[in-house]
Amino acid sequence: MGSAQTAVVPLHSQVLAFAAAVPDRPRQSGSSSTSDADAGSMPGCGRCKNAAALDFEFTFAYQPIVQLSTRSVYAHEALVRGPNGESAASVLAQVNDDTRYSFDQACRVQAIRGAAALGMKESLSINFLPNAVYQPKACIQSTFEAARTYGFPIERIIFEVTEGEQVQDRPHLVNIFREYSRFGFRTAIDDFGAGYAGLSLLSEYQPDIVKIDMELVRDVDRNLPKQAIVLGIVSMCRALDVQVLAEGIETIAERNFLRDAGVDLMQGYFFCKPAFKALGRVDPAVFD
Repeated sequence: MGSAQTAVVPLHSQVLAFAAAVPDRPRQSGSSSTSDADAGSMPGCGRCKNAAALDFEFTFAYQPIVQLSTRSVYAHEALVRGPNGESAASVLAQVNDDTRYSFDQACRVQAIRGAAALGMKESLSINFLPNAVYQPKACIQSTFEAARTYGFPIERIIFEVTEGEQVQDRPHLVNIFREYSRFGFRTAIDDFGAGYAGLSLLSEYQPDIVKIDMELVRDVDRNLPKQAIVLGIVSMCRALDVQVLAEGIETIAERNFLRDAGVDLMQGYFFCKPAFKALGRVDPAVFD
């Protein structure tokens, strides 16, 4: 993997330019599906034009997600960081109601641009803020344009949302997920088991991937209640044809229990720490 670094520049103007570059075109009547070209040409809701500009900079670290069965990197999660590697919390603390839309859109554009610049061949997982999505068909425009501009295939983009996100409108979140799936993106529920409504959300929408919260992973090899919960999640997801990903793995014992439980996708410091403006390298020995 390359280790080239991406430049950190304000992206609000670029995001609006991406959205404006896609002409409004009404969808043909009778159409039952939406291609990426059609999705990119949906009329905007207009709120993006009123979004406040960002007055801070940020960039990304990328952390590998591995697949045990193939002994390879399956994807990389884009994790927001300050321009000099500051924590995600320090960046998110600067986001408010006025800038939430601009920040969410800029994250998508910069994550895709950075992945392409680094030569990422695996999938890219991007966290999104559901409360910043007004109309899925309109708010996805800059994502499609960024994918086209930087040559990153949309089928290799995964959109994930944390189960603990304070979603103001659950049907709206389910609609976002369904629309994104229809456009050709993959979807994931992050931190599954950390919130109070994970099972309810899963009953309404089945994503491609469920990511087990790291608190359930920690010391799972020697905690019987956690083992029972994890085994239940794996069994449930298998029945629903949903892939399970365990995050926050730090020890070989945690890896071994989860592997034996049927978890094939994993992420955590045991495999590789987030790489600042780079793609992390996974030592083949971690698969042994």
